[in-house]
Amino acid sequence: MARESLLIRTLVELADNLVDDYDVIDVLTVLSDRCVTTIDVDASGVLLASPGGELQFVASSSESTKVLELFQIQADEGPCVDCYRGGVAVVNQALSEDDGRWPRFSPRALAQGFQSVHSVPMRLRGRTIGAFNLFRTHRGILEAEDVAVAQGFADVATIAILQHQSSLNATTLNDQLNNALNSRIIIEQAKGMIRQAMNCDMDEAFGRLRTHARNHNDGLTEVATMVVDGRISPDALDVPKDPRSEG
Repeated sequence: MARESLLIRTLVELADNLVDDYDVIDVLTVLSDRCVTTIDVDASGVLLASPGGELQFVASSSESTKVLELFQIQADEGPCVDCYRGGVAVVNQALSEDDGRWPRFSPRALAQGFQSVHSVPMRLRGRTIGAFNLFRTHRGILEAEDVAVAQGFADVATIAILQHQSSLNATTLNDQLNNALNSRIIIEQAKGMIRQAMNCDMDEAFGRLRTHARNHNDGLTEVATMVVDGRISPDALDVPKDPRSEG
C-alpha cells in the first residue's frame, strides 16, 4: 500500500479512536505501529516524562523495543534522553561499538540489530513532555518527509495525552501525564498475568488485550483492569486473527 494511503488510513483510524473516553495507551500504540508501516523505520516507541521529569515507557511497536526503551531510561543516555532534555529532534544518528555519545546504549541497540536511531520531541507550548523514538536496522539518511511524518505523529500523541481537556494549565497537563503512566502500569500487570496463564509471549498477551477491547468497544486500560481484578479470565480474552499485527 502506498504511503499516502497508509497515512490516510492512519488518520481515519485515529479520528475514530479520538472520541470521548478513548484509551490513550491504545492510541499511542497505534501511532507506534503506524510509524513502522508509513516511515522507513523498523521499530518505534514512546517515552513520556512524569510531572517530576523522569522519563517512563508508555508504548512501542513491539515488546523487544520496549526492553530497549527501558534500558535507555536506566542508562540515562540515548536519543530519547537527548531529545527530551534538549527539546529538539535527534535524527540520522548511526550507531557503532565505539560510540562516544552513548557508550552504553549503542552496544545494546546494535545487539538488537539496530544500526541507526532517531527521536522527535513531544511538545506542548514550549514544554517537552516526552519523545517519539525511531529505530532502523540499516544506516542512511532518514528523508525529511519521514521526519515530518514522525513529528506529526508525535504531535498527535501529545494531543491524545491531553484527552480533550479545555484548559492547558500545568495542573491539567500533570494530571494527564499521571493518568497515562498509571494506565501503562495496569496494562503491564495484565500482560504479565496473561503471559503466565496462557504460556505466551508478551506481544501475544498485549494483542489479546487490544483485540478484546476493540471487539467489545471497551478501553484498553479498562480491560486490563478487569484482568488484574479477576473479572475477566485470561483464557476468556478474544484471540487476534493475526497476532503480529497487534503490536
